[in-house]
Amino acid sequence: MNSSRGLVIVGGGLAGARAAEGAREAGYAGPITIVAGEDAMPYIRPPLSKGFLLGNDDRASIDVHPEAWYAEQRVEVLRGRRATSFDPVAHTVAIGESEVRTYDRLLLATGASPRRFRGPGTDLAGVHLLRQVDDSIALREAIAPGDRQVVIVGAGWIGLEVAAAARNYGNDVTVLGLETVPLNVAIGDAAGSVFGDLHRAHGVTLRMSTSVAGMVGAEGSVTGVELEGGEVVPADVVVVGIGAIPETALAEAAGLEVAGGITTDAGFRTSAGDVYAVGDVASVFHPVLRQPIRIEHWANAEVAGKAAGRSMAGEVVEYDEIPYFYTDQYDLGMEYSGYGTLAGGIEPVFRGDRDAREFVAFWIDDARRVVAGMNVNVWDVNDTVQRLIREQVVVDPARLADPSVPLEAFARTSG
Repeated sequence: MNSSRGLVIVGGGLAGARAAEGAREAGYAGPITIVAGEDAMPYIRPPLSKGFLLGNDDRASIDVHPEAWYAEQRVEVLRGRRATSFDPVAHTVAIGESEVRTYDRLLLATGASPRRFRGPGTDLAGVHLLRQVDDSIALREAIAPGDRQVVIVGAGWIGLEVAAAARNYGNDVTVLGLETVPLNVAIGDAAGSVFGDLHRAHGVTLRMSTSVAGMVGAEGSVTGVELEGGEVVPADVVVVGIGAIPETALAEAAGLEVAGGITTDAGFRTSAGDVYAVGDVASVFHPVLRQPIRIEHWANAEVAGKAAGRSMAGEVVEYDEIPYFYTDQYDLGMEYSGYGTLAGGIEPVFRGDRDAREFVAFWIDDARRVVAGMNVNVWDVNDTVQRLIREQVVVDPARLADPSVPLEAFARTSG
C-alpha cells in the first residue's frame, strides 16, 4: 500500500507515535500524519504521576522520540490541531475549522479524558486533574513547596501515586475513596490492602467508604472538601482522580460501533472500512478471552500502538498480548500481568513476605491456571509470570506459594 493520501493518525499520544513507528518498520513508505490535539510532540503519560511529578524526570525524557525523529521518518505532526470529524465513506477528516484531508487509512488514538467530579467547586483554584503534561507541571508547583494540606479524591492508581509524590514533598495528605479498600476494583481487597498499609505507614490518612459532596472555597480558592453528611476536610490542594472516559465522540458521530470504547477486531479494524482504533479509546477483540477488552495502561499504548501501525501498513495482525502495567510508590515497585476480567473475585495466592512488601501474588482460576500475577519488590520474574499465563500452565497453589520451589519449575511443566 503506497498512496499520496497516506495514513492519518488522530491522537498525539504514545499509541499514535508508536503506530507511526510500527507502520514505518513494516515498510510503509507513504505519507503519515499525526493530528496532535496538544501543542506538544507525542510524550509518555505514566511519569506525569511518578518521576516527572516528583521532579526526577526532565521534560525531554518523557518524549516518545526526539523531534528530529519525525522529520527523519517523514512523519508530519500537526501540533495543537484537533480532528473535528471524519467521513469513513469519503475517506476525509476535518481538522480545525477549515482544513480537510483525505486518507487511505485512519487511526483513532484519541485516548481518554479524566472523569470529572459532578459536584460543586471544581472550578476553584487549587483543584487539579491529571492527564496532560501541563497538569503535572501545575500540580508539581502546587505540592513541591511542602507543608500543604493535600486531599485526593479517588483511591485508584493515579490517586495513590499522587499521594506518594505529595508525601515525598512533605505535605499532609488525605485520600478519600468510595471503596472499602484502595484499589479493590483493580486487584481486590487482599492485594489492595498492601497498598493501603503502605500509605498509612508513610503518614497518609486514608478515609475509605467515603462519599464526596463537593469542594468548598473562599475568594475563588479551594479551602476544603465537603463529605456527604456535611463534614469538611481542610485542603489547600485537591486532586480529583476518579477514573477516565474514552474519547469516543468522533467515532460515534461517524457511526462506528462503540461499546465502552471503539470496538475493533484483533487487528484494530473498526466497523468502518479503513478506520482503525488503538490505545485507551479502543475496545479490542482479544483472541484468548474471546471478547473485546479496553486497557488504559502504558504498555498497551506502547505495544498495541506498534501493532496497529503494522496492521495499517498491510500486515496480518492478531493482537493477543497479555495486559501489563506497573506502579512506583515510595520504595515499592510493582508489575502486574494478566486478565483482570478473569481475576475478579478470586482470592490471590501469595508467595513471599507480604509484611515486608516483597512477594508475588497469583490469581488462579477454577481449572488451577494462573490468569494474573503481580510482583511487588521482586524482580526478574515477570517474564515467567507471563509465560504461566500465556501457556495456561496448571499449578498446585500450595507449591506455587512455596518460595523454595523455583517459579521456573512451573513454567517447565508446560513442556
